[in-house]
Amino acid sequence: MSIKPEARRAATNVPPLPAIMVEPVVRAALLEDLGRAGDITTDAIVPAVQHTQTALVARQPGVVAGLDLARMAFQLIDPEIRFEARLPDGNRLAPGDTLAVVSGPARGILTGERVALNLLCHLSGIASATATIVDSIRAHRAEVVCTRKTLPGLRSLQKYAVRVGGGSNHRFGLDDAVLIKDNHIAIAGGVRPAIERARQAVGHLVKIEVEVDTLAQLSEAMESGVDAVLLDNMQPDELRQAVAFVAGRAITEASGRITPQSAPAIAASGVDLISVGWLTHSVTVLDIGLDHLR
Repeated sequence: MSIKPEARRAATNVPPLPAIMVEPVVRAALLEDLGRAGDITTDAIVPAVQHTQTALVARQPGVVAGLDLARMAFQLIDPEIRFEARLPDGNRLAPGDTLAVVSGPARGILTGERVALNLLCHLSGIASATATIVDSIRAHRAEVVCTRKTLPGLRSLQKYAVRVGGGSNHRFGLDDAVLIKDNHIAIAGGVRPAIERARQAVGHLVKIEVEVDTLAQLSEAMESGVDAVLLDNMQPDELRQAVAFVAGRAITEASGRITPQSAPAIAASGVDLISVGWLTHSVTVLDIGLDHLR
């Protein structure tokens, strides 16, 4: 299967994450893998002077993300390892595509292999899943966004992969914006008091979003004045009513068990955003292998 060059990119160019953000994660993963004695298998079998050439090869179609992390995993083990990216992050892959060629000291390549693949396959899985949903709703104006349902320590990397796949990011943390959810509403005694308390507590640059389950709650939220409404677990017909009621006065966001199959009907309701938690908390990895060349 071949892919035309103009169809390779899943998203516009997404700036790579600064090395200072990536290095601590990669270093911690390597230290965890090396344990207390290092790679005793490779050290016993492979001579220190032996060099080799390998390639990172796609086993299935998808979108690549995380090549910088793979590069860092190899080069933290041995700076003499050379890493030549052939299909940088954001490229769509076909089975058999070579993402990068990795060459140099064989011990270092074998020792760094698992961490490099763990990170690369995971982030590429996120980018690929994101691209699948983005592709499914291209006929509509809605954008796909991720959530805070990320794996501990990997949030910035996972959200980067969502962007590579053509999606956008929701909050990065609890301090980005106010998001009033069902438990906040229950404890505050209603939608209106929750919004009022939030507005009194935050600055003028902080946006306020409220999660609503019903059109009645939506009406109360709009009367109180919010920047965005999270329409949780609403069916497409109800979403259309909600979008019509909001009438552009706030950003509308749909959420709740959204799949590539259900996303088109949800996007057709006219919502601005579709938030998908499983993109980061339980996505399937993209199968990428390290093949020995010589």
